[in-house]
This record gives sequence, C-alpha cells and structure tokens, in this order.
Amino acid sequence: MSNEAASSSSTASAPGYLRRLGVWDASMIVVGGVIGSGIFRVPAAVAKQTGSATEQLIAWSLGGVIALIGALCYAELGARRPNAGGGYVYLREAFGLIVAFVYGWNLLIVNHSGAIAAVSTVFVEYFGAALGIKVANPAPWAVGTIVFLTGINWFGIRAGALTQNILTVLKLLALSVLIAVGLAAGGAPAPTAPPPPIQPLTLIGAMMPVLFSYGGWYYVNDIAGEIRDPQRNLPRSLLLGMLLVAGCYVLANAAYLAVLGHAGLAASQAPAADVMRHVFGEPGARLIALGIAISTLGFVNISLIGAARVFQVMGADGVFFRSAGKLDPRWRSPNTALLMLAAWASVLALTGTFEQLLNYSTVGDWIGIAAVIATLFWYRRARAEGAAPAFQMPLYPLLPMLFLVVVAWVVATTVWQNPRDAGMGVLITLAGIPVYWYWTRARRFRHST
Repeated sequence: MSNEAASSSSTASAPGYLRRLGVWDASMIVVGGVIGSGIFRVPAAVAKQTGSATEQLIAWSLGGVIALIGALCYAELGARRPNAGGGYVYLREAFGLIVAFVYGWNLLIVNHSGAIAAVSTVFVEYFGAALGIKVANPAPWAVGTIVFLTGINWFGIRAGALTQNILTVLKLLALSVLIAVGLAAGGAPAPTAPPPPIQPLTLIGAMMPVLFSYGGWYYVNDIAGEIRDPQRNLPRSLLLGMLLVAGCYVLANAAYLAVLGHAGLAASQAPAADVMRHVFGEPGARLIALGIAISTLGFVNISLIGAARVFQVMGADGVFFRSAGKLDPRWRSPNTALLMLAAWASVLALTGTFEQLLNYSTVGDWIGIAAVIATLFWYRRARAEGAAPAFQMPLYPLLPMLFLVVVAWVVATTVWQNPRDAGMGVLITLAGIPVYWYWTRARRFRHST
C-alpha cells in the first residue's frame, strides 16, 4: 500500500483516510495521550500510600512495565488491523458488533468526552495560574478551548498532528526542566533512620493511581488508518513513546524526592509547583503551571483526534449517525463526528457533570481495555495458519494474561472502594445495549424503505 493510499475502511464512492503520519508523529501522539496533568500531581498521592522513596520509585517503574505490556498488546493488534477505529474495530471483528458498540458507547457518553471536558477545565485553571489569574468560572473558557482545537483538527490530520508535535515537545521540555531542576537542586533532608523494608501489599495498593497516570497509549491505534507503513511504524511508535513516558515519569519522581523528600512529597498538594517554587520562588511555580497547561492542552487535542475517528467508523457501520461516518472530501477528516464529540464535551464542561461521569467510567474504561486486549487471543487462534503480522508481542500468552490479571485487580479494587460509582458505571455500560438495538432497527428500517 502506498503512503497516500486510503485505509481499508474507505469505499470506491467515499473518500478514505490518507496515510500521512510517520513514526515521529505517531510517537508524539502516544506521549501526548499518556502525559497530561497526572505526573505533575499524582506522585503526592502515591507517596501517601508508600513507605519510602524506594517504594515510590519501584511503584512508578512497575507501572511503566505494566503499561508497556499493554502497549505491546495494542502494537500487535494495530499491526494486524491497521485501520481507523482502534479497539472498536478489533472488538467488532472478534466479538461482534454489539460488543464493539457498547465499547464505543462508553467512549462517547463518558470516557473520551468526559476526559476532554475535564482536562480542558484543568488547562484553563493552570493557564490562569501561570498568568497569576484566578479563574472564577473556567467552564466557558474550557468550551472555548475545545472549539479552538476542534477548529484546528477540522483541517485534517496534518494540522492536528503538527499541533500535537509542538505541544508534546513543549510538555517534554517542561518535564525536562522540572527533572533537571529537581535533581540538580536536591536538598531533601537525609533520613534519620534506615528506610523501612518494602511491603509488597502496600506497594500493590499504591499502584492504582500510577496505572491511571500511564493510561492513554491506545489513542494512536484509533488513527492507525493515517500512519504510513502502520504494520511496522505503529509498533515502533508505541514502544518508543511508552519508553519515553516511563523514563520521564521515574525521573520526575526522583526529582520530587530529591527536593521534597518522601515525607514532603506525601504532604504536598502540588509537588511540581513546590519543587519549582523551592528553587525559583513564585516565578518558578508559574513557569511549571504554564508547562502543565501546555501538557493538558496536548492531551485534549489527541483525545479529539482519536475519539472522532472511532465515532466516524461507528457511523460508517450504521450504529451511529450516518453523517458522522463521512469524511470531508478535501481534508479527509471526520468533521461531523468531530463536531458531535466537541458539542457533547462542551455540554459536559458547561454543566460540570463530567466529574461524576468520570468517576462512574473507571470500571467500564478498564473492562474496555481488557476486552480489547482479549481480542489478541482470538486473532492468534483465527489467524493461526495465515501470515504472521510484522510485529508479534514477545512472551505470548504470558504477558497478555498478566496484563488481564492486573486489570481484574484494578476493577475489583475499584468496585470494593467505590461500589456506588462502579454500579453506576455498569448501568451506563448496559444502557448501550438498548441504544444498539435502536440503531440497528433504525438501520434495517431505512434499508427496507
């Protein structure tokens, strides 16, 4: 397939996606989908649950390994089916359209739309902090942010990817400054007693927020239909991107510990700001606030890019608005799906309902990831006699099974800690079944008239 060939989802009568992105672009999408605001705040929550700096660094290192396993699973899936739509496409082929629809339903109603609304609001708050302004009502500005990024992505993947590249480089620069300043400054008080021995159960309990901070690598699979030579470049981008993220996360925690110490990190409300304030005073805190704002803006951008392509494929399948399934003939971008996504995310931002929806979505989100990775077993069996893809994950089936065990633990822990939110999440997921029946019946009715 040539670099400019349309992806396999296109038809002779409708324009398809164009393969315009290389390894660098796709790697920046991986990094941008993972690094948001979590690494600048979550380490404090992890420090509260760990007993020493050693446990803190082990937790973030283990989280990186587990996330890399998940990314390797997605790398093989992307190499097998390098089409737009990512997990939705794999589930549709392996387990049927209804399972794929329920997955997409969760993305639309809660996961991606809620994340876009929430992180846009965080962007406004941090950008205001960088300017020394307290934003009383960030919701309208969050909507403006969504509209601005939607306007950029209206002009196709080149515009969106260029924006993503710039924002990701800037967020990596912000993290690099934080790491360099923290490691160079040091100064955390030396412990007066030897650190306590590592407690495995405590360490396992601290992994929950770590794993959430590592999520987001899967966005690149949603745009696989626009990556050149995806069978090779998509796995490379996932591996490169996740190694870069894991390195940044471990080094950032080392910087926090060097300046604040383990106890100081556990007591911090904003560790990144505290590190920069410790070295440079209030200007340093404002500088890192700007870095966090840029980081969150990049996350919103890639969320819009990835989710819109999932909904476009759903529209093309007839289980979402038909108009959403069309691509702009000039820009080859899913502009109708993009507008629908931006509109719903804006509603969530204005009403503030995204916070509770995101709490509800945790169980459904992780079950969705597990279901997608489970399709790997189906592909291996169903395609056992066919040609092997350009990339196959190592240590199969051990590593995918290990990841599924971790997901089962995350889901069980979430249900145990928040049974009400988990129950609401299950209800939201199940609500997708009657909606699926409506769409399929409406499609049959249209075809019969």
